Amino acid sequence: MKILVTGAAGFIGNFVAERLCLDGHEVVGIDNLNDYYDPKLKIARLERIQHLDNFRFFKMDVADREGIETLFAQEQFQRVIHLAAQAGVRYSIENPMAYIDSNLVGMATILEGCRHNNVEHLVYASSSSVYGMNEVMPFSTKDAVDHPVSLYAATKKSNELMAHTYSHLYGLPTTGLRFFTVYGPWGRPDMAMYLFTKAIADEQPIKVFNHGQMRRDFTYIDDIVEGVVRVQDKVAQSSESWSAADPTPDSSKAPFKVFNIGNNTPVELGYFIECVEKAFGKEAKKDYMPMQPGDVLATYADVDDLANEVEFKPETSIEYGTQQFVDWYKSFYLTERKSA
Repeated sequence: MKILVTGAAGFIGNFVAERLCLDGHEVVGIDNLNDYYDPKLKIARLERIQHLDNFRFFKMDVADREGIETLFAQEQFQRVIHLAAQAGVRYSIENPMAYIDSNLVGMATILEGCRHNNVEHLVYASSSSVYGMNEVMPFSTKDAVDHPVSLYAATKKSNELMAHTYSHLYGLPTTGLRFFTVYGPWGRPDMAMYLFTKAIADEQPIKVFNHGQMRRDFTYIDDIVEGVVRVQDKVAQSSESWSAADPTPDSSKAPFKVFNIGNNTPVELGYFIECVEKAFGKEAKKDYMPMQPGDVLATYADVDDLANEVEFKPETSIEYGTQQFVDWYKSFYLTERKSA
């Protein structure tokens, strides 16, 4: 099939594009290569897959209405995996308009492209952050998610609502994926795994928010990719059992579905730091700090629906995944630094 992957220079998008190419699909990737973090890392990710004959890349912003409209009309994609977004909970507090442009306007242009070009299935990135003030664990897609605590989370919930509307009005099959704290080699520099490893390498203190009293459902990149690929192959369908008298948010009479993709194993922040220290072979200096605005105390994914419907459940251990990241970091950054 011919598949569009947005955010192809991003962490998840890059690995998804690679996997789809290796599976034999024709993949078109787009990304605006913005400077939210070092564009050199994004370019290096693209260089990983530029040798693949069935991959083409265009530098393009998903909020570019005319550009996206032309791309869809020319390429006639069969499926779309929309992973481009302005990421980061804390950044959304200081730069809200970046999230409106990328996450809301960008989603609308992709939905319009799919609607007008007979796309078979749109799979898009949501986030565990939509659970906001929910306290019942594990987080289930059948729970209401009406109280976000960051604008980033609000835009991701909005994406799900927008997708449902297009599924209902135009019969466009859509599936949203709520990712839980994705990490691994080539990961984002604003994520804890990267920040902690860099701080240890530079002999700088790491910032431990809420004094380490937090838990995260860290999910390894290979598990995320496997989940995305399996889900895109299972086109969303209307649910015959769905009832307006007792509605559940994860399905509908329209061809609409939402899944969690998480490791189903929350990890204490303190133990996570120990794993990074062990993998690096060096103890971290620590600055204990209060809870940050927009953060939540814990994330924990219920992935029963994912296991039941696509026969997959993430299981990569934090110990293995941390070692893989640290090995990549040392190779990519420290080796380069020594040779400079």
